[in-house]
Amino acid sequence: MTGKLSLTVIARAATATAGALLLALAALPGQAAVAAPVVLQLRLTPTGATAGAEVSATLTVLSSRCQTVRSLGVGVRDSAGHNLDFPGSASDVRICPTGVTFTTRARAFPAGTYTQFGFYRDASGYHNLTGTTLTVRPAAVPAVPVVPAVPAVPAVPATAPPLGGRSPVFLEEFSRPLDWGATWVGTRTSAYEYGDHNPKDNKLDQLTQDAVTVADGAATFTARPGSRVLENGLRSWTTGLLTTEGSAQGFKVRTGDYIETRVQLPARTGAWPALWTWKEGGNEVDVFEYHPDHPDLLELTNHVRSGSADYANPRAVAPGGWVTIGVLCGAGSDDWYVNNTKVYSDRTGVGSQWSAYLILNLSVSAGRYHPAPDSTKPITFAADYVRVWR
Repeated sequence: MTGKLSLTVIARAATATAGALLLALAALPGQAAVAAPVVLQLRLTPTGATAGAEVSATLTVLSSRCQTVRSLGVGVRDSAGHNLDFPGSASDVRICPTGVTFTTRARAFPAGTYTQFGFYRDASGYHNLTGTTLTVRPAAVPAVPVVPAVPAVPAVPATAPPLGGRSPVFLEEFSRPLDWGATWVGTRTSAYEYGDHNPKDNKLDQLTQDAVTVADGAATFTARPGSRVLENGLRSWTTGLLTTEGSAQGFKVRTGDYIETRVQLPARTGAWPALWTWKEGGNEVDVFEYHPDHPDLLELTNHVRSGSADYANPRAVAPGGWVTIGVLCGAGSDDWYVNNTKVYSDRTGVGSQWSAYLILNLSVSAGRYHPAPDSTKPITFAADYVRVWR
């Protein structure tokens, strides 16, 4: 069977090394523009297939500024360096900072491990993009289930962020292993009294880096009962946190930035996921907090200048459902968006000189404000991406 060739312009950027993005996409005022546009590979799927079964590749790229390339395709190399490219490439493709997605025609591969990569051709010749691994399983061997199982990330409609005239300055798409140390830190945060745990904040958290895993384009945070007894006399739960604080890049959001994530809300009692900011003992803006005992409600809070709202909508917010949540951190007002619709403005903002680090985490409630876990079964929370536009 031969697949159809399709090309879709999208307005959602995707994975790239944060440092490269800052250089390619976010020239600060007063700096000279990049001499030539830079093309970045954001997402390339699939990462796995079955021997003998036809599969198509889908490639997402963006450019630091709009340009038209002569061709765009997906190359494949086996361990011996032989070419086994996906058939079909797109011609005269317009690539802009808003991104473009291209789908090849289908082909089958023998069992084995391959290197796949996007490529494009411009006036200067062919250029290979970032290589990723394609694992082709033997047809007779069933895929090993992932435990705990996480539903596949549903496709996201081709929609732009709700605020125009901006460029991405931080993109974490969870399409490759986490860049520990360079982009993220997962074992400590100054927001926790003891660095890796924080019982005074009604949390059972004991941070461990291996509680955050990446597969199939999503990050999964898994909390499990731990062995440590915390200072409050309660037993800990090992769980995951990602922060840019202490990383080599040290990325900070600042006044005027729009922060957005797409998450799958947890259903288990005791879950407390959040995306928030922190620096120097404060500077906290909660993009969202969620507790399954209030299954249709998101908590939206500006702790910098005091503003908050409980957004309740059972059609958009539900345990096990995916939802997109963002906030524009303005000098005079923070504006929250749910599924690209503005739902709350605090009319206080963060001031003109505000900046802070990002934190995405799954906390476990200790029971004071929301119920603690009602069993010892693992608690999971998933995120599709974290993005910042400026």
